[in-house]
Amino acid sequence: MEKSLRILKALSDDTRLKIVKFLLNGEKCVCEIIPHTKRTQSTVSIQLGKLKNCGILESRRQGKKIFYKIKDYRVCDVFKALGNNKGKIFKKSCCMKNKNEA
Repeated sequence: MEKSLRILKALSDDTRLKIVKFLLNGEKCVCEIIPHTKRTQSTVSIQLGKLKNCGILESRRQGKKIFYKIKDYRVCDVFKALGNNKGKIFKKSCCMKNKNEA
C-alpha cells in the first residue's frame, strides 16, 4: 500500500506526469525529455531524480548521455485507468510482468 501511495504522489506533479507518460514510448535520453516537458534542465533533473528515488524510473549512462526508462511497470496500470493505452510499453508483455513487485 505504501509503494502505491508513493507512485500516486510522484505522478501528482505535472512535470513528473509528463516525463513518465513520455517514457511509455520507451527509453529516452535526458536531451529528449527536456524539450518535451518544456521545462528547464535543472527542473527536469530534479524531477527525474525524484522519480528514480521512488523506484518508478531507472537510468543508465552512455558516454555523456543519461537514458531513463520505466522501472516499475505498475505505472502502466495508472495510465490505463486514466484512459491512456498508447505507447510502446503497453504493447510489450513486460508491462504486465510482476505486477506484485516491490
